Amino acid sequence: MTQKKYQKNQEHINGTLLIQLAKAAIIQRLLPDEEKAAPDLPDPLPVWLKEKRGVFVTLQKNGTLRGCIGTLEPEKPLLESVQENACHAAFDDTRFSPVTLEELEDIQIEVSLLSVPEKLYYSDVKDLLARVVPFQDGVIVQKGHHRATFLPQVWEQLPDPESFLTQLCLKARLDAHAWQAGDLKVFTYQVQSFTENR
Repeated sequence: MTQKKYQKNQEHINGTLLIQLAKAAIIQRLLPDEEKAAPDLPDPLPVWLKEKRGVFVTLQKNGTLRGCIGTLEPEKPLLESVQENACHAAFDDTRFSPVTLEELEDIQIEVSLLSVPEKLYYSDVKDLLARVVPFQDGVIVQKGHHRATFLPQVWEQLPDPESFLTQLCLKARLDAHAWQAGDLKVFTYQVQSFTENR
């Protein structure tokens, strides 16, 4: 298990357990009913698994994205969020076909725990570019009913802030230059990310 630091203050979380919980949830969905079993949880359940957190689960297959779904706000306990989003990433990401049991051994799981998103106040385009922190900030853009996010990990593919914001606006189905208009709501957050070792 590899931990990546996209957050200044790291808290003690058992990332290996999070990955195990995510994988077990996917396997349970793939097994026939007669082979399903209750998840093997630590007893007593760690307090941090009961805390509400925003969570994203990302699946990679041979270095290529295979699914990524999550929740930005801390709506549910971490245990439930990890299990649900693991299944959503595996079976409900409309960009991909559902994951099969046969390919699961080739899939690498990453679990990202989010800090609570905070609104970013900026005066103009130059100020926005100065306030967004590459390789640290996850970014949410919102205009009307259009909303999208990039996790901090996306900076590794889009290190230039202008390109990052342009692609994020396109993901939100906005004009590519919507971030330059000055009326876009922007939120930032950080993550604590754990990746399954392969």
